[in-house]
Amino acid sequence: MYVRACTPEERRQLTASLRSSDAFTLRRCQILLASARGQRPATIARHLGCATQSVRNALHAFDTRGLASLHAQARRPKRTRLGLDAAKREPLRALLHQSPRTFGKPRSTWPLALAAAVCWEQGLTPYHVSIENIRQALKRLGLRWQRAKSWSTSPDPPDARQNSGAPV
Repeated sequence: MYVRACTPEERRQLTASLRSSDAFTLRRCQILLASARGQRPATIARHLGCATQSVRNALHAFDTRGLASLHAQARRPKRTRLGLDAAKREPLRALLHQSPRTFGKPRSTWPLALAAAVCWEQGLTPYHVSIENIRQALKRLGLRWQRAKSWSTSPDPPDARQNSGAPV
């Protein structure tokens, strides 16, 4: 696998970018120029101290994006999946107002991971969602997780003396 034939302008830009202060740009230029000289990806990787797949990725990026491949792309996802849309948030709130024991779980409080698992088991989400997805859904409802965690209440009737503040 070798780099495609470079135009004179591309070769000039690659040579000029060898003086770049950005390590990503410098490495890409070194890879592309070495490949243009006829070196194989394994040899380039050995000389530059990187993986052979990194060399192949650089060659493929140059073939598809040209000189734009000399600059690193954002690593963030372009779009995230929203596991709990607006229609599913209110059922999530209702679910969290119940005890986890209602769903056969051995606890009385809702950790985020347990809430995510029960959402999937109850069919609120089509796949296992992350705890961050649950937290974001609660945030969209205007709630904080610290508040939701303590929603579970005791099934015992309240003791009037305890709740009145009178000395016991």
